[in-house]
Amino acid sequence: MIPVAFDYQKAKTVDEAIAALSGGDSKILAGGHSLLPAMKLRLSQPAKLVDIGGIAALKGIKEEDGEIVIGAATTHADIAGNKLIKNYLPFFAEAASVIGDLQVRNYGTIGGSLAHADPAADWPALVLASNAAIEVQGSKGKRRIKATEFFTGLFSNSLQDGEIIIAIRIPLPAEGTKTSYQKFAQPASRFAIVGCAVMRTADGKTNIAFTGVSDNAFRDSGAENAVSGKPLTEEAITASVEAAISGMNVLGDNFASDEYRRHLAKVYLKKALKAVS
Repeated sequence: MIPVAFDYQKAKTVDEAIAALSGGDSKILAGGHSLLPAMKLRLSQPAKLVDIGGIAALKGIKEEDGEIVIGAATTHADIAGNKLIKNYLPFFAEAASVIGDLQVRNYGTIGGSLAHADPAADWPALVLASNAAIEVQGSKGKRRIKATEFFTGLFSNSLQDGEIIIAIRIPLPAEGTKTSYQKFAQPASRFAIVGCAVMRTADGKTNIAFTGVSDNAFRDSGAENAVSGKPLTEEAITASVEAAISGMNVLGDNFASDEYRRHLAKVYLKKALKAVS
């Protein structure tokens, strides 16, 4: 299908992009791999697209003030191949390398994926498990939103009108931290039917996050409490798996029933925990 007619503006700076969002029904265009398909299906009909793909300040990966900082317009491919990411956050590199196909990885961006908040996207689980903060900017300035407070429901988040994501900030993991991202992928789109991200520090503190399971990605406190701070024995892993997804409203669709998705979540949590043991 063809989208409805829209205006287009290519922003040169973040401030220019924010100004362009005011006073109308405008959408940010980064890689376009989430927004443009929705526009073609006329599920989204913005009056104007504000292209931020050329803003250099939104790209790149660096270490700063005890954090790994990933610019919102950094592509999945750039994250997958980055040495800093591979050294400190290897599960970010793992996840980035299995997103979509080569074209999606080369053009799609981490900020665009987080802003779209697809319940089956990979990045939400990763930012949750890594205790990341989403840095956003609007007409009133910058603010940080904890990843645990960012995803609010199906395709929804806590961004306010006129705000854009400018960076993702992840605390440098302590020495000895292990990570894993395990995904059961839909074979055509490569979205996660179920994805599980685990970060475990040397002292046993364990973060567990799921995507693809419910209306939005989430940290699983029940599964975490069963294993966090304890030796990662078979018994502890089993207890965590049994506690996982307790009380959650699990999605069911033409790719997987709610019962099968619940089963997959437990299987892929076990795989992730064994990978960090």
